[in-house]
This record gives sequence, C-alpha cells and structure tokens, in this order.
Amino acid sequence: MASDIDIAQAATPRPISHIADQLSIPEEALEPYGRIKGKVSLDWLLSQPVRDSSRMILVTAISPTPAGEGKTTTTVGLGDALKQIGKDAVICLREPSLGPVFGMKGGAAGGGHAQVIPMEDINLHFNGDLHAIGVANNLLAALIDNHVHHGNTLDIDVRRITWKRVLDMNDRALRQITVSLGGPGNGYPREDGFDIVVASEIMAIFCLATDLDDLKTRLGRIVVAYTRDRQPVTAADLKAEGALTAVLKDALAPNLVQTLEGTPAFVHGGPFANIAHGCNSVIATTAGLRLADYVVTEAGFGADLGAEKFIDIKCRSAGIRPSAAVLVATVRALKFHGGVARESLSEENLVALESGLANLDRHIANIRDHYGVPVVVSINQFIADTQAEIDLVTEHCRVRGVQVALSSHWADGGAGATELAHMVAQLCESDATPANAPHHSFVYEDSASLWEKIETVATTIYGASEITASSKVRDRLRELTDGGYGHLPVCIAKTPYSFSTDPALKGAPSGHAMDIREIRLSVGAGFVVAVCGDVMTMPGLPKVPASQNIDVVDGQIVGLF
Repeated sequence: MASDIDIAQAATPRPISHIADQLSIPEEALEPYGRIKGKVSLDWLLSQPVRDSSRMILVTAISPTPAGEGKTTTTVGLGDALKQIGKDAVICLREPSLGPVFGMKGGAAGGGHAQVIPMEDINLHFNGDLHAIGVANNLLAALIDNHVHHGNTLDIDVRRITWKRVLDMNDRALRQITVSLGGPGNGYPREDGFDIVVASEIMAIFCLATDLDDLKTRLGRIVVAYTRDRQPVTAADLKAEGALTAVLKDALAPNLVQTLEGTPAFVHGGPFANIAHGCNSVIATTAGLRLADYVVTEAGFGADLGAEKFIDIKCRSAGIRPSAAVLVATVRALKFHGGVARESLSEENLVALESGLANLDRHIANIRDHYGVPVVVSINQFIADTQAEIDLVTEHCRVRGVQVALSSHWADGGAGATELAHMVAQLCESDATPANAPHHSFVYEDSASLWEKIETVATTIYGASEITASSKVRDRLRELTDGGYGHLPVCIAKTPYSFSTDPALKGAPSGHAMDIREIRLSVGAGFVVAVCGDVMTMPGLPKVPASQNIDVVDGQIVGLF
C-alpha cells in the first residue's frame, strides 16, 4: 500500500497561477513561492466583499484516539467532493507544527488520496509563517530583558515576567530554565521557560487578526510582565508593536496551495486546540468567504475543544458563523472508546462499538444543542470495518435524527465523499443566513464571570460535576476581573483525549471534577487561558519519535507519513 508521501509525490500539481484563476485572483495579487505555492495579497483580498452566497462548513471530530479519525483528510475529501458535484468550493486548514511532525501526532496535510500538496513543504518549513511568529515572540522576550538590563524605567518586577520564549519543536528540557547567567553583562538572572510556537499568544493573535492594523493593535495589548506594585506592562509600553508587526507583515498574507484534485486550499496559521483556540486564521477563512460559495474548514482535535473554541472564540471575535458541521468518526475509534485495546481494533466487536457510541452522542448533542449548528456524521471508512459495524453506527445516528454518510475519500479522493457533499450542500442551501452574520448560539454569555464561563464549559460540554482551583488561581481570576478582563472568552487548555482532564477516561465520562492548574492572560488574542490537568504548553518527544523514519534518498524526502 502506498504511503501518504508516495501518493503526494506521484501527483502532478497544477501551477499555482491556475489555482488562483479558479478563485478569480488576478496575477498582480498572487505572489508565487516557487511553481506550486503562493501567497495572496492582503490588500487585494480585503478589498473584495464577502459573498452573500458563501456558506461555511466546520469539520470536527469525536475525541481523538491513537487509531486516528481523519479530520483533515475529511476536510480535504469534502472540498474535493463539493467540486465534483458542481459547487464552488475552497478549503481552509491550519499549518502543521514541526514539533508533532517529528514527534508523534504527524502532519496536517490530510492523507491518502485526500491531501493538500506539496505535503513535504507544508509539513516542514512551508512559506516561513511559523518561523516569523517565533521570531516575533522571541524579539519581544529579548526586548523585555534588554529593558530590565538598561535601567528598567518601567519598574518591571523580574519575578513577574510572564512572557516566555518559544521554539517550534518538542523539547521538554526547555520547559523551565534559568537565563542571564554569567555576570552583569548578560543581564539579571531569572527563571524563564519555553513554549512551543503554536502555543504562543502571538500565534493566537496572528490567527484572530483581521488586518495589519488589527494585528498591530492586538500585539500592543500583550501583557508581558507586572511592575512591583502589580501594574501590567504591555508590549506597547516597550514600544515593541511596530517591530513585531514588521516581522509578521508578509506572513499575514494567506498561503494558497491545492489538493491532489486541484481544489484551492488556504493553509494559514496553526494554533493547537488543546492549548490554544485551534483554528486557521480569520484572514484565510474570510478569504474563502470572499472568493467561493462553500468554505470547508476544520477545528483541532475533538468537538469539545476545537469546535467549542471555534464558536466561542473565533466566531464571536470575527462575527462569522458555520451553516453546517461535519462530525468525523471511525468505527475503530468508537471501539477504542468502548474499551477495545489498540491492537484489537481491526476485530469486529459490536458490544464495544455500542458502548463507544456514547462519545459520539455527546459530541452530537454539544454541536446541535449548545453550539447551535446542524450536524452530519461522516464515518471515515477503514478496510477492516465490517458491514454489521457500519450498520450499527448508521442506525444509531438515524434513530437520533442525524444524517450519516459513509466516506472513503482516503482511498477514492473526492469521489468517496460525494454522499457527504450532497448532505452538507443541502444543509447549506436551506440556511438563509450568510456566513458573515454573527453566530447566534454560544456556550456562555460575555456577561458571565470568568469562573462561570469555565464552569459552564466544564459542566455543559465536558460533563463535569464541578471545577476546582487553588486559592492562587481564584485570586488570579479576581485580579483579572478587577483589571477589566472579565468580559473576555475563556480558552480551556486540557488533554484532547478525554472529556475529562484524565486522558485514560474514554467514552463520555460524567461527574468528574476539572481542576484549574493555572490562569494565563492573553489579552492581545482576546481570551483568558485556563490550564487544566497535566497538559503541557511545551510537549516532549515520544520514546520513538517520528523523526527516526524521515530521511532524504536520491534527493527525495521519505518517511514523512
């Protein structure tokens, strides 16, 4: 069986100018990065109105498992299928982080015959956006220490510097470090640490900004430290926002690539959904809404994390809304949630499958009842799936009034997802409200307190009975409220593998307590982060990292999925 990279390298990509032509992008608005990649002029894009005919489709999934669900693959396959049934479609994805590429999770270009290409470039350095975000983040870090070294006129308390450095790699050794050792010439020694680039507030800002001016304003609002009398110090206080904007200027233009079947794809921005808001950039999404009638996008991990943040953070901030949601599930993953060991997932097990459907049910209820979006279930088909198992899932959804499509896009490309495409198109065509209208159903109101917002997500979406927190965390929430940040949305950082904070709790656990370990203010991004359980903002590599399989043979990259 051919690997993903074998399939991708066997394709003959169209020139990027041909992909731009599909979207009526003029030559002067396209900046090619080689023959098959490009960026689209931000000035030209923002001059184009959002189409009243545009409809947005959110692709999300059940709680992820080691078996893999194929959310990105489904996003690509659905975009190709919509084109096959005669619809004007574009897809919008996040850029992969190098940490997971060389670690355990893998890339984010899809798989099989439902991929965006060039997958090697996209999964490695691409057009340099993540590098620019890392540089901007670390420039700000350097400016903080430089300011302290040269007199500290802002009276920064070096014990209360909150801004971390970043690296786009899984490196556990850098989670907590000491900097500025070696004497007075190197500054004042203090504790510091690294996050992965995709967890940076600058990444979140990059993906929520609507234009360069908004980007600059948001960057200036970043709180980087506190003074000795507990007053916030911002990037604007350091006069840093202009330089940061200059570093990010070219990166803010969205990247245009294509699927294996030539469907246009914007791949831009890449925040993690378990520690950030997990969606591609607002600029890329609205670019799709300006240039096509159907925009297929995804939110990271399961619908409890990515989709909730898509609605409560991205849609709230950008004033957009999805017309339909696709909930991706696999028979294998549902059996895993029903208690089957990974090595036995290819064996038919209807009892375990029925038990695992509880996970699917909760995600359906959340999307339909709490996010207020009509949902279609897409069964991402694997060779080992039996007809009895497929029938069980299909009937289970039918009884609950949910449409379900069996999709084989991994093997068959867009042709394997046309049933799904017809279902989604029907939902979109019955929706009279355009995608650039404000969303109408959020999990919590702006007026709720920060504690109430976290509690509502935990009890309503995760099935928890309560949230708990130390006095230090409670004090921090009160400080933020008193500081004028209580109106902000919350971004909950937790394990993606369970509705709880315990990754070992599969299915749909209820009645668990969710402990808030830390509160972080991301005022530039426009939300407050609640770090829960043992989730890390700088991941580590697994015992056998994926990097061991990657090589270059006869000038070709091999082993990249």
